[in-house]
Amino acid sequence: MKTEVLKITGEKEHDRKVIAKAAEIIRNGGIVAIPTETVYGLAGSALLPGSAEKIYKAKGRPSDNPLIVHISEPREAEDIAYTSDMFYRLAERFMPGPLTVVLPKKDCIPGSVTGGLDSVAVRCPENPIARALIKASGHPLAAPSANKSGMPSPTTASHVYHDMNGIIEMIIDGGECSIGVESTVVKPTEDGVMILRPGRISERMLRKVAGRVEVAASVKDPSNAEKEKVESPGMKYRHYSPEAEVILIDAPARKYISYVRKHMENGSGALVTTEHLKDLTGVPEGFTVFDAGKTRSAFERSKRIFSILRRADELGLKTVYAQLPPSDGAFLALYNRIVRAAGGRILKI
Repeated sequence: MKTEVLKITGEKEHDRKVIAKAAEIIRNGGIVAIPTETVYGLAGSALLPGSAEKIYKAKGRPSDNPLIVHISEPREAEDIAYTSDMFYRLAERFMPGPLTVVLPKKDCIPGSVTGGLDSVAVRCPENPIARALIKASGHPLAAPSANKSGMPSPTTASHVYHDMNGIIEMIIDGGECSIGVESTVVKPTEDGVMILRPGRISERMLRKVAGRVEVAASVKDPSNAEKEKVESPGMKYRHYSPEAEVILIDAPARKYISYVRKHMENGSGALVTTEHLKDLTGVPEGFTVFDAGKTRSAFERSKRIFSILRRADELGLKTVYAQLPPSDGAFLALYNRIVRAAGGRILKI
């Protein structure tokens, strides 16, 4: 199969034709990689069972790992799920945007999309390209991240092409994703919501709308994953991992830099926050230092994490060192991703 890459240019007629072509592929049961504000998604019709099966096959993803269904307007959730007052409170504040809400599904959504669950994860993306495609196709889109299962999520079209060339029909190149980490996934509870996967929308932000906010045990500790019901992507399986081994160091910056200095082998690298790059000069040939972003900027560091891990693989690195970030507030999404990239292994020094 030849994978066509078509770029969104901002020229109205050209972009309309790109969207129309992608919409036709979707309606015919095919798969298209699309940009969203979070990461690139591997999109197929959420109404056609065969589309979900193609997505799972393309990703090499276990079929019991549910897919998120994307809609163009919050009100379209009524067509595929049983909504609630909590859903509309969340939608009014956070949609369109990087929030996914788990709801009881309607029969129009095949079990192949939801991993056999009677619930469906619903998201209305902010990205105008994604929303235009949903409207043009006339189908809600099942769209997990457009990468091989378990690998770092793609934040550019070139990342998608690396993983999916020759496997899917088309990639829409909409530039770099503005957020760079997957959506926050929540499930309404009796008196609030539970975070199943953290993202840009933090616990503090949710609390202002939902009241009580719980966090699933597996968010901070992947060892709890097998004990929990898998209701969202990112809960059960090892995720976001490059080919390189990620060694996660729990230590303050000074001790972390000292540790890295002692382990600067050829074919390895380290993530270092911007302020501490000056503390790691004169590195030997074959060792790579990655600018992880400003220490106190959770959003910048989250946006960079996947592209850094992918760059490590492009360079053929065998080992990547990273400092364990905080696990609270806006840093929770970064903490969740890097801990899973390291397979839950944390070295405390």
